[in-house]
Amino acid sequence: MLAQDIMSRPAVTVTPGVPIREAAALLASHGFTALPVVDHAQRVVGIVAEADLLRVRYGTDSESLGAPVEEVMTSPAFGMPVGTPAALLARVMLDDRVRCLPIVDGSRVVGVVTRRDLVRGLARTDTDIAAEVRHRLEVYGGPGGWSVSVRDGEVTIGTEFVDAEVQRVVTALAEGVLGVSTATVRTTSDSS
Repeated sequence: MLAQDIMSRPAVTVTPGVPIREAAALLASHGFTALPVVDHAQRVVGIVAEADLLRVRYGTDSESLGAPVEEVMTSPAFGMPVGTPAALLARVMLDDRVRCLPIVDGSRVVGVVTRRDLVRGLARTDTDIAAEVRHRLEVYGGPGGWSVSVRDGEVTIGTEFVDAEVQRVVTALAEGVLGVSTATVRTTSDSS
């Protein structure tokens, strides 16, 4: 599962000059914990989080709610590429103690992954995951040619014939399903 498979899109962002009050309204209305702050070219220049805004009203910061976000945002900030594996996103969030990662295509913000997005994948049952993988495979190669088993998010796909190209495509289709940690493709003769 990659960032592009689980990110919220389009990204809700603010520019450095947006008043703190407006950023707080966006966070509250969308249920987010943080927003990327972007420049005119949609490049990440910072992050404004709930804690940054709470410090303005209840903490040590002396900014007014009409002050621009750039006065309270965390900067510098970075984005993660759309192809970043979910496991790496989770590790960065835990190690850096961040709740929201901007997802970039090149340098442009195209989405956001939050801890909640990653937790949604953990909450899916193996049965739900298997059904979605099966559906994707049937759309790709027709019905009946696939056996799918899932255990704790690890998917095993069996088929009668698979060449290297089909294996890459089938693996990518399965790994794009929310909740899949790994996918393995085997010919029916290998899986017995």
